Amino acid sequence: MSQILSEVLAANTRYVESFGDKATLPMPPVRRFAILTCMDARMDPAKFAGLAEGDAHIIRNAGGRASDDAIRSLVISYKLSGTREWFVIHHTGCSMLTFSDEVMRDLLTQSLETAVRDETGWHDVGNGPGSPEGHFVNWLPIQDAAASVTEDVLRIRTHPLVPKRIPIYGYVYDVASGRLIEVPEATEVGKAL
Repeated sequence: MSQILSEVLAANTRYVESFGDKATLPMPPVRRFAILTCMDARMDPAKFAGLAEGDAHIIRNAGGRASDDAIRSLVISYKLSGTREWFVIHHTGCSMLTFSDEVMRDLLTQSLETAVRDETGWHDVGNGPGSPEGHFVNWLPIQDAAASVTEDVLRIRTHPLVPKRIPIYGYVYDVASGRLIEVPEATEVGKAL
């Protein structure tokens, strides 16, 4: 058993011991909102948004992007669990700012090993084999965090399965301070109608 697996299972044992009445939490989120944000380990939505278990839906992916699957999750959140407000939260220092679709595709074509990054960019250090399948994926890289928030809020707002009455707020989380910084343009396009 790996050390990580042992640590996770030990932590789960401790968690179970103090689980209490969490089994009685309702399925729909109590505070009726959802957050779409990045998977970055430096971000803890429960802490930066003051959440307890059962409060909100948290949807995470690389960059917190409004991918088809993220929109699918938001629509399920609304349609089946009754969320009434949504947040799109990207962040400073995101690794999605460090590459392009072309870079990712080239890296994957060369090998499937973990790449390294230095002052000149990303480099593949693996011996291969790679796969051309990366050429068929839109990796949704980011060039500007605030602009990508606005782009994603607009994509969600104009999606035919998203009700116009749901307000969608746009923010950038500052990894240096923990502060949520509003992206006014995003919140404006995300206004409920």
